[in-house]
Amino acid sequence: MSLFKARDWWSVVLGEGEEFDQGCLCVGDVDNSGSGHDKIVVGSYMGLLRIYGPRASSPGSGALAEDQLLEVQLRDPIIQLEVGKFVSCSDLLHLAVLHPRKLSVYAVTATAGNVEHGIQYQLRLVYEHNLQRTACNMTYGPFGGVTGHHFICIQSMDGMLMFFEQESYAFGRFLPGFLLPGPLCYCGRTDTFITVSSARQVESYKYEVLAVATDADEEHERKTSGKRLTADWTLVIGEQALDIVVPTFTSTSSIFVLGERNVYCLKDNGQIRFMKKLEYNPSCFLPYASVSEGTTNLLMGNHNSTLLVYQDVTLKWAAQLSCVPVAVRVANFQDLKGVVVTLSGDGHLQCSYMGTDPSFFMAPRVDAREINYEEVDAEMKALQKIIKEAVRTQDWELGLKCIVCDLTGPGSTSFVMFSVFLNEKYSPADLGGDVTVSYSTPTGVPRVAQCKFTLPLRLVCLPSAPSKNSKYKITIDTNKPPVSLGDIFPEFVEKSEEKEGNVLAFQLIAGSTVTVQASKTSQRYRIQSDTFEDMWLVTKELLQRFDTFFAKQGVKDFRNSFAGPIPLQEYFETVDHHFELRVNAEKYQDLLSERAVQFRAIQRRLLTRFKDKTPAPLQNLDTLMEGTYRQVIALADAAEENRALLCQAFARLRSATHLLITLLSLWQGLSADQTSILEATLLPLLQDTPQLGWEECVDAAVSHLLRTCLSRSPKDQALSLSTSQLSMPKDTARLKKHITLLCDRLGKGGRLSLSSEANVQTPVVMPGQSRMSLGGQRATLIIVFS
Repeated sequence: MSLFKARDWWSVVLGEGEEFDQGCLCVGDVDNSGSGHDKIVVGSYMGLLRIYGPRASSPGSGALAEDQLLEVQLRDPIIQLEVGKFVSCSDLLHLAVLHPRKLSVYAVTATAGNVEHGIQYQLRLVYEHNLQRTACNMTYGPFGGVTGHHFICIQSMDGMLMFFEQESYAFGRFLPGFLLPGPLCYCGRTDTFITVSSARQVESYKYEVLAVATDADEEHERKTSGKRLTADWTLVIGEQALDIVVPTFTSTSSIFVLGERNVYCLKDNGQIRFMKKLEYNPSCFLPYASVSEGTTNLLMGNHNSTLLVYQDVTLKWAAQLSCVPVAVRVANFQDLKGVVVTLSGDGHLQCSYMGTDPSFFMAPRVDAREINYEEVDAEMKALQKIIKEAVRTQDWELGLKCIVCDLTGPGSTSFVMFSVFLNEKYSPADLGGDVTVSYSTPTGVPRVAQCKFTLPLRLVCLPSAPSKNSKYKITIDTNKPPVSLGDIFPEFVEKSEEKEGNVLAFQLIAGSTVTVQASKTSQRYRIQSDTFEDMWLVTKELLQRFDTFFAKQGVKDFRNSFAGPIPLQEYFETVDHHFELRVNAEKYQDLLSERAVQFRAIQRRLLTRFKDKTPAPLQNLDTLMEGTYRQVIALADAAEENRALLCQAFARLRSATHLLITLLSLWQGLSADQTSILEATLLPLLQDTPQLGWEECVDAAVSHLLRTCLSRSPKDQALSLSTSQLSMPKDTARLKKHITLLCDRLGKGGRLSLSSEANVQTPVVMPGQSRMSLGGQRATLIIVFS
């Protein structure tokens, strides 16, 4: 909230239901009156062109009828307005109006009236250019060092710069690597054009280079002379730009760029002079002259309806506006100079100045009366008591509890309820999740409450008949006599089925059957399945329920263990399958790039043949293009199918890795801290990306452990972590070797610790939780607030 409001000097609301944007406002002596007084020219997307000559009026009276000099309805929407010397045979100022498919240059003339109605204004078309491409914006200036006249450059929506030397079209050039148009500005000091591309970088192109560069869509120019268009300099800013302004009044050479969150001041060679991080969303800005030597003032409008004044990076003034400005200008009028002109998106045109007006309000005189100090003292004590009670109870806490109801679970009162279901054809790697609630206390203090929950195993699997022969088997040892699996998994005991000993089977909805069998003579439990990674969820649930069951029995020394061997070969099969799909993804990407280049080349040749005045035979180019198109579609379908398989393989790899970590922890009796380090090492990512994959991340992390806490000698611990860029390996041989060494050194008594890394700065990646998307059946999660 601003301390002061902008003082309204003159304002008017333009039309009803019209839309305006950044380029719809300009100021200048458009009628060439010679008085030095500016006029306001406004165009709307509805095609209405208005010209105003504001004059001071009494506060609250608004604009007078005679302040509007001209209003003309044009046929096309108005994108941008500029005032300059755009006519070759005249030194007067003219008005350039940019439409989506046309550039029009008008002369605004004033005719003295013979009666009391005064001066009459007329709009006369001088010339116009029909555009072959849809326009986005334009800029103007003395391109190439011309004196006394202004040329116009229009940027099209498909990235072409079209140059007009007043009444004549000069040439057009395509910007390299173009995707979407950005702001465009001309710098007369260096004779360059400055824009911000879709790569989120400021780019500068010299007019001389543009004039001699090769036009991308002209085949004959590629065969003859011409140079490739390259930028004079570039600067990455990492955000899209809203506007670019090159001021001409300052003695220092500066280029101002307004980003979405920052404002930049650049030198003419692209180096940053200074930048200012903004704590709000800007809507428009305008550099103007400063009274201090070597500095520049900035007018900055934002979406909080505030107009801010900066001197370089220092905030000097803030004023509240009545609307959000989309364009701002500074103008000189007959009765006042340096007026701030703002235009909103819905057509609120306002001329204002910043400052304060004295208040002439005088409080009425109050009759003097005697004060009863006893009543005041009693009232003060009562108020203090109320304040103490409010302070004692103002900060309340929010209790958060998650209740996961099974399919036949009881109902419960709740404030938030949502369902979880399976949307892919493979089992998840985790059934846990997090709930985070943000709220504010009555005093406005922000708070956050968090809670973890675990979905039921019944959500992803069903009771099934036990399998006697399975491909993969692991055995869990305990230090207590075997218990009935029906007591551990009561919801998976079918009443109708005959008991076949102490054994249960779990049929994963999107996987294979997992069988759990308790030994009759020992304290062991065997878990077996035809798929290695499918054993993970059942194994995890079994270990957790063992701990819960024996804790309820009052047993405090219960332990699980795993005698080995670690199933590394079975685990490496999952790793190889995942890596093979990553290799296929790269192959498909390369093939798609080749076919796309070939397809575009055929298109250009066909377009050249069709444009030729004397058409030549197609020479089966149409057949070749159709075949290439079919190849592109087939490769795209194959790449999409491979991507789905890669997502599935990564989920299975995460499940297999979780199982491997659990077995290593049980095998060597790792503590919770050591298990966390192992999880951070083997599970660094929640999802693969084309730039960074699981294999290279895990290889780097495991190599670091082998060089530090698991090293054979203190000399190896002194080796620093490699800082080379991670890239996809050629195969998995090195990774599998390092994982095998990790298991071997753990088996020989090695312990995972970060304490030995005092001289090595290593970012620790803690294991994350994936978003839950589970269950062919459906479970309901009820969040209860108290």
